[in-house]
Amino acid sequence: MTVDVNKTDGPVGPTPPAGPEAIKAVPVRHPGRYVSAAVALALLGAVVYAFAQGRINWNAIPEYFFDDRILDGVWNTLLLTVLSMLIGIVGGIVLAVMRLSKNPVTSSIAWFYIWFFRGTPVLVQLFVWFNLGLVFEYINLGPFYKDYWASFMTPLLTALLGLGLNEAAYMAEICRAGLLSVDEGQTEASHALGMSQAKTLRRIVIPQAMRVIVPPTGNEVINMLKTTSLVSAVQFAELFKQAQDIGQNAGSVVEMYFLAAAWYLIMTSLLSVGQYYIERYYARGASRTLPPTPLQRLRTAVLPTRRPKGVTA
Repeated sequence: MTVDVNKTDGPVGPTPPAGPEAIKAVPVRHPGRYVSAAVALALLGAVVYAFAQGRINWNAIPEYFFDDRILDGVWNTLLLTVLSMLIGIVGGIVLAVMRLSKNPVTSSIAWFYIWFFRGTPVLVQLFVWFNLGLVFEYINLGPFYKDYWASFMTPLLTALLGLGLNEAAYMAEICRAGLLSVDEGQTEASHALGMSQAKTLRRIVIPQAMRVIVPPTGNEVINMLKTTSLVSAVQFAELFKQAQDIGQNAGSVVEMYFLAAAWYLIMTSLLSVGQYYIERYYARGASRTLPPTPLQRLRTAVLPTRRPKGVTA
């Protein structure tokens, strides 16, 4: 007995339609990218070749890179940056509060301060502070201190006043923007709970405003570190001044400029890393999940992902 395998007992249904053909995606070609990359690499190579063929004694840079005078200049630069920013931040907060005050006198004084210090160059302000002995022959603080202005106004004090007071004008606008970014309802609610104006600022407004204040403040710190090079004009021994003196004595002026630039790049890079993590800290209340840090992204890319036990690929 034979069985016909092609025969079915029930009615034959319609043949199911064939599925759609797989789409063959062809990537769009971008020849312009290759051309622009080749041009950029060619220009970079030309610049490197020009510097390599120039009459520059590159050996002088590693020779003086860790010289005691250079390291003293680096320390003075960092110290001046920190102290000037402290003056600028404290003064900026005070000026921002004065600017937002309903008292027309304090508001006008703050506006005039910001207008004057933002409208004049830092180098001019440094020379004005250094030469105020033409106006004030001596400084007299009664029984506490009395001396000639030329002896009182040292290069360090000139640098602190010139940089710190100028920075306060910029920090005032940054702080004012941060304070205005906090909703007025926060202030009204805190006042309804019986908080004073000072306590409201300290406990409610300023912590929320920090998310807006921190990023531009980080930029100001980096800018301040570079601006300290201007105080060499008033004979303060920061990094640029020390590099200038070494270059003139050793006959390697341009080489010492490159050395100073390298140290500035190192310091600003470290400050940029610190700024990133401070911004990340204050962004916790603004986003549910923080993006991974560069170190975490590198670890994810390099190290293999662990699989839970019992799970196979």
